Amino acid sequence: MKIVFDFGGVLFNWQPSRLLRREIPEVAHDEASAALWVERFFQGYEGDWGEFDRGRLSIDELVPRIAARTGLGLHEVQRVVDGVPHELQPLADTVTLLRRLRDQGRELFFLSNMPEPFAAHLEREHDLVGWFGDGVFSARVGLVKPEAAIFELAARRFGAAPADLLFIDDHLPNVQAATACGWGAIQYTNAAAVATELSRRGLLRRDEA
Repeated sequence: MKIVFDFGGVLFNWQPSRLLRREIPEVAHDEASAALWVERFFQGYEGDWGEFDRGRLSIDELVPRIAARTGLGLHEVQRVVDGVPHELQPLADTVTLLRRLRDQGRELFFLSNMPEPFAAHLEREHDLVGWFGDGVFSARVGLVKPEAAIFELAARRFGAAPADLLFIDDHLPNVQAATACGWGAIQYTNAAAVATELSRRGLLRRDEA
């Protein structure tokens, strides 16, 4: 069984409300206003941000589109976009789990909706990306989760039948899409819960004392 990780919200921190409160506190000044601006800014990762994820927009094209759509200033939108790499910090508990799986010889892959500038940043700044045998970033293939086509492409690229792939993602529609494509799937809530489920499936041994 090959284990496939999502990145944002699973292996790397992704809390967009915190990002907006940090970068544009003039409008995202508390939990309620931040939640509203998350929806306005990212549009559920559809719209212009979805095109960014898909590799169809550059940052220089994205920023004025979001500014025009939301009424934010160009400099405010730019601050948010520039702040994303800082937000994408490794989650220590998942890194520990990933290391255990690697050390136990599990085949590891990734499948992530990720714009090209941030994909390149993660590859450049975090050696753990090299722990994976291969991976798919959405911007590099022009497809995004939860589209079936990206799961089909990933299975071909990873050289596995869907039934031999187990996907770990925090976003339920992506988990459901993977399942519909014949993959196994676990919805990520925290690393400990995933470790328990992997152990139950015989994919993770207890660490030796």
